[in-house]
Formats: sequence, structure tokens, C-alpha cells
Amino acid sequence: MKNTSLCYIEKRGAYLMIHRTKKVGDENFDKWIGVGGKFEAGESPFDCARREILEETGVVPIGLRYRGIVTFVSDEYGTEYMHLFSASGYEGKIDYACDEGELEWVKKEIIPSLPIWEGDKIFLGLLDTEERFFSLKLTYKGEKLVSSELEFA
Repeated sequence: MKNTSLCYIEKRGAYLMIHRTKKVGDENFDKWIGVGGKFEAGESPFDCARREILEETGVVPIGLRYRGIVTFVSDEYGTEYMHLFSASGYEGKIDYACDEGELEWVKKEIIPSLPIWEGDKIFLGLLDTEERFFSLKLTYKGEKLVSSELEFA
């Protein structure tokens, strides 16, 4: 089972997202997702989020907020605990030369029309609220979302 972090940095009604197009065999290939990745030994969720944001974008997040845990259960990829964050800004200059894919600012209203995981629509909707910490379980068969369970702390 793997642990990952994912962060959506917001600026003027848009999120910084990666169109994952560069890694062969990437389970997120051709999907649009936030910035993040796998935990390294000894990292906390905040450590992982900060490191991944810096590695993929060259910036340091401001107002980093731990929003929830998303449990992905997949018949193809196994189980993943994704620690979801949002950030209200950043320090530094974004390096758009990301080896994961193309970094772009994407207006929130067009995100649902992009190739994203169906379950991402659920947690992206929660990021625009002041809801308390949540746990979201998403079960997939292939790329089809077959169930979701949302609970609040």
C-alpha cells in the first residue's frame, strides 16, 4: 500500500495542475492532477507535500492546509492513501519544466471537462468549502468509479 500527497495551489480562481504526459506506465497518464507524489522514508504528510511541490514546481507553498485522506481502492493499482492539501499561494518562481508533465494554471470551472479521475470531482468540490477534515474512499474497477464513501472528522 502506498502513501502519497497531492496539493492544489490556488491563484485567482485557478489551480496549478499537471497534465501527466511524460512517464511511460504512469497510472495517471494523460490525466490532470495536482502537484504531489510518493512519501519517502521518515516523511510526514506535510514533509512529503512540501518536498514534492518544491521538486515539481520550484516553489514553496504558502497557507498549506491538510484537507483530508483519500483512499483509492483499485483492481489494477492496489490501494493508495492520498493525503490531500490545498495552498493559498506560494513563494518563488514556478519552473514550468516539470518531468511529470505540463504544469498549467487551470480555471476551476473547466476542470470537470478535462481528463481527470471521476472521484477527483468529489474531493475537488470539497476544496472549495470550509468543510472539516474528511476521509473519502473511492473504489475503481479499471478507470470506472464504482463506489465512494465520504465521512467527516
